[in-house]
Amino acid sequence: MKIVDILDEDFVIPDLSATNKREVLKELIAVFSKKYNKLDRESLLAVLLEREKLGSTGIGEGVAIPHGKIGNLECVLLSFGRSKNGIGFDSIDGKPVHLFFLLVAPENSAGLHLKALAKISRMLRNPSLRKDLMGAESREEILQILTQADKEPEV
Repeated sequence: MKIVDILDEDFVIPDLSATNKREVLKELIAVFSKKYNKLDRESLLAVLLEREKLGSTGIGEGVAIPHGKIGNLECVLLSFGRSKNGIGFDSIDGKPVHLFFLLVAPENSAGLHLKALAKISRMLRNPSLRKDLMGAESREEILQILTQADKEPEV
């Protein structure tokens, strides 16, 4: 599975304006409406906030991978957002989050959803990838960095 196959360029936010968890989720959801106007933003936000109650999706090292499943969706959606200042996200290491990948899947797609989560998590363990993403100057550069990282063999 290639992350760049599900990350549309329109779903990349190089500079998030959000300052808290709820706002960042709303901002990451909003980009989907450019191509998926039938997506119920409020329902999706509720699903994501409910998932966060189970435990933060802030996995540490400045990374969060909020995720959830929703009905009436035909494919897996992925958005990416970056906050240069960092946002409090109740991460497991207590540090602010700078890099966000929001993954949304249809209710009946456990396999693809889990593969995508695992791939993103594996990729972002690489400190140089995180550094490169933080230093990228444009949406296009972010996509180039992710495309290159996606090509590297998995260990």
